[in-house]
Amino acid sequence: MKVNCEKEAVNQMALEILAAARTAPKAKGFDSIVTYLLEGDEVETVAAAMENLSGKLGSFFSRDAENLRNSDAVVMIGLKDSKPLGLNCGTCGFDTCADFKKTEKTKEPPFTGPVCSVKSVDLGIALGAAAAKAKDMCLDNRIMYSAGAAACKTGMIDVECAYAIPLSLSGKSIYFDRAERTAANPMKK
Repeated sequence: MKVNCEKEAVNQMALEILAAARTAPKAKGFDSIVTYLLEGDEVETVAAAMENLSGKLGSFFSRDAENLRNSDAVVMIGLKDSKPLGLNCGTCGFDTCADFKKTEKTKEPPFTGPVCSVKSVDLGIALGAAAAKAKDMCLDNRIMYSAGAAACKTGMIDVECAYAIPLSLSGKSIYFDRAERTAANPMKK
């Protein structure tokens, strides 16, 4: 007999969550979404990168790193090849998609922009579908900019931008009642 064995299913549920992201609607039917399931030491690599970035990008990176380490699984959903779709909507800040295409990508921030705003919406819809699927399966989750930014900054994933969704199966969500650690209060959890 197995006792309290529900955590054995978390990685399988993570794959179903990534399937929900993949099948989420995409503008004009062009899929630029890339999905990842972090395994083993990859979680620690991202968490360590988050801690390294906390001084520059915000103390919440350290707080989120602890959440990542305590998660049962971590999925990432990113956007690759965010070329404009020819709609000339102007939401990206350029008058036309042709103007957008002439611009060089940023190299220093965690994400490389500009990104077509319609493609950003596709990413948001995929993240929403994934988070909803996680909740449907009673997995606590949180969409994290910090973990996606760290994975992009380290180059461990090949996308223009990404967000992580750590997953937890426990009696109480580990993603709430969180407090940022600061130099004045390093023990605060």
